[in-house]
Amino acid sequence: MAVYTHLGAEVLAGLVAEYDVGELTSVKGIAEGISNSNWLVETTGADGSGARFILTMYEYRIELEDLPFFLALLDHLADKGCPVPRTIHDRAGQRFRLLDGKAIALIEFLPGVSVSAPTPGQAEAVGQALAQLHLAAADFPATRANGMGPAEWQRLADALGPDGLAAIDQGFAAQVARELPAVVAAWPADLPRGTIHADLFPDNVLMLGNRVAGLIDFYFACTDLLAYDLAVTHAAWCFSNDGKRFNPALSAALLAGYEAVRPLEPAERAALPLLAQGASLRFAMTRAWDWVNTPADALVTRKDPLAYARRLAFYGDPANAGLFAAP
Repeated sequence: MAVYTHLGAEVLAGLVAEYDVGELTSVKGIAEGISNSNWLVETTGADGSGARFILTMYEYRIELEDLPFFLALLDHLADKGCPVPRTIHDRAGQRFRLLDGKAIALIEFLPGVSVSAPTPGQAEAVGQALAQLHLAAADFPATRANGMGPAEWQRLADALGPDGLAAIDQGFAAQVARELPAVVAAWPADLPRGTIHADLFPDNVLMLGNRVAGLIDFYFACTDLLAYDLAVTHAAWCFSNDGKRFNPALSAALLAGYEAVRPLEPAERAALPLLAQGASLRFAMTRAWDWVNTPADALVTRKDPLAYARRLAFYGDPANAGLFAAP
């Protein structure tokens, strides 16, 4: 989440008026994240008791034709009992509107906090919630290719070039040149597939104690390997933010939580080290691109690509080969 486009109070009030949610009483820009403009919106509520929502303007990395997939998925998962925010339909029944050529959606606000130092109990709950999501989405009829898959990692590396990567860090450039082709060449194609979140970082999970109160920010959701989604989540939850410290207790809890709901197939378990290297490359490359290309005046904090370069090195180290072995 972030704020790239600045909207005046009159424009925001006019947007809110298109929904049956009462009158706008407060709005605040949300700075976290890197892909969309987001605001926390408070209104009088349809019944006058007050209500809160998230208003999102889709800026980049999101194509307009993909929005029906993302927003229908939210409603599908919510109907299945997953802790996912529903979309708020406007007075014409639409899930999103257009403003100056950009799509805007109003989303249910869920309570909870994103944790910065998760506990094993919280990691276990997240693993369970991710597996629940995978099972609940099994009958979701729509599909979407993963636009952030291996081909995109390679495209970003090529677009940045050796000099662009070396400008971030010389060792990083050498690491990408060495590891990216090997991971892409070995990428599996025959593992169980389905709808995945693909971006389940701690800031996309709302916790109330050890309970998952909300899974949010589904704008990279796609149809891909279920075990890859677990690998993405593992890389996001089981390390310090800078990638220098791995937490084995969080790892064990996350994997146990997932398998308590959806046991991994042997082939999925065997592929997890490679999938985790791929997850690390995915975020290292997109962060590298953002590091170089984020506008200087954007209300957003750039994220360090080297934090995922360190994860890549960890997952590729033979000394850690038994990390994903069956308990």
